[in-house]
Amino acid sequence: MGKLKIAMVFGGRSGEHEVSLVSATSIIKALNRDKYDVVEIGITHDGEWLTGENCLEKFKKQDFSGLEPVLLSTKKNDFKADIVFPVLHGPYGEDGTIQGLFEMMNVPYIGCGVLASSTSMDKLQCKAILASAGVKVTPYIGFNRSAWEKEQDTILKDIKENIGIPCFVKPANMGSSVGISKAKTESGLIDAINFAAKFDRRILVEKAINAREIECAILGNDEPIAAPPGEIIVGGEFYDYNDKYVNGKSHPEIPAKIDAGLAEHIKELSLKAYKLLDCSGLARVDSFLDRDTSEVYFNEINTLPGFTSISMYPKMMGAYGIGYEELIDKLVQFGLERFYERQKNKIKVDLDSDWYKKS
Repeated sequence: MGKLKIAMVFGGRSGEHEVSLVSATSIIKALNRDKYDVVEIGITHDGEWLTGENCLEKFKKQDFSGLEPVLLSTKKNDFKADIVFPVLHGPYGEDGTIQGLFEMMNVPYIGCGVLASSTSMDKLQCKAILASAGVKVTPYIGFNRSAWEKEQDTILKDIKENIGIPCFVKPANMGSSVGISKAKTESGLIDAINFAAKFDRRILVEKAINAREIECAILGNDEPIAAPPGEIIVGGEFYDYNDKYVNGKSHPEIPAKIDAGLAEHIKELSLKAYKLLDCSGLARVDSFLDRDTSEVYFNEINTLPGFTSISMYPKMMGAYGIGYEELIDKLVQFGLERFYERQKNKIKVDLDSDWYKKS
């Protein structure tokens, strides 16, 4: 078999555009050129698809001169690739939208499908699904931006009575801790909700617990594996955007310093969440470990976690024994496997078939 051509898609219309460029840089650098050729495709903040020589470097500089628009069509397209790697974090990349486009185009791609991507991205929907299946989540409420604009007093009363202050306020559809605040007073709560509402129309408010942040990397399709859990040792009060990307005070501990039984419990919980949401390829499942009670609560699932060589997901997989280059190989394999499995589905109804004649 000859070399595979991978279309690396990066950038995107989200607050995690720049994070995507960092992940794409690391992946492209690690690709074994004896196995893969690469087509670089960038999506601007405005949603324009561009390709051409040094596309990624030009996106970093926001200089798009010399790049050409990408033709998207089921008959002919500029991907000219065997598989697409959508290195897109957050809305319009990790939420099922671009996965739906690839499905319509019948293009193989790496990572979770439409259903898993969309339900995992929306924190409210994700928590509701998992809680209904018996997975512990921290107490929370959710509401729309329009409801907040019309019923502020009612919502505040609900939060104070059922969640309490302090609490965390989050946009339902956003990653990298963008838009997240810890509210310690009622006025701070109002400010936090207004801030979260800048990033999404759906808002999540959840109880603040004295927790450790434990993460677990999952890899595979129908028979996924879980790596040893890792812990984020936060530098600030909680693991916010500044802590992740600006001040550098947080650091990972892999594996997490927890007893073997607890580690196994977190792996089982993570695998359960992965399977319930019908994930494929990869995901990172984040949990809270209550320091006071030792209870474990599901926090969120990331279907395209940060993917630099020093990001938590690859480092946890490294602790499992799968190095960065091998990890990329496996993701390509799982993406193609999932594509060929879907090709088994019939898309046309044969009304003259014996089955329909009998019915």
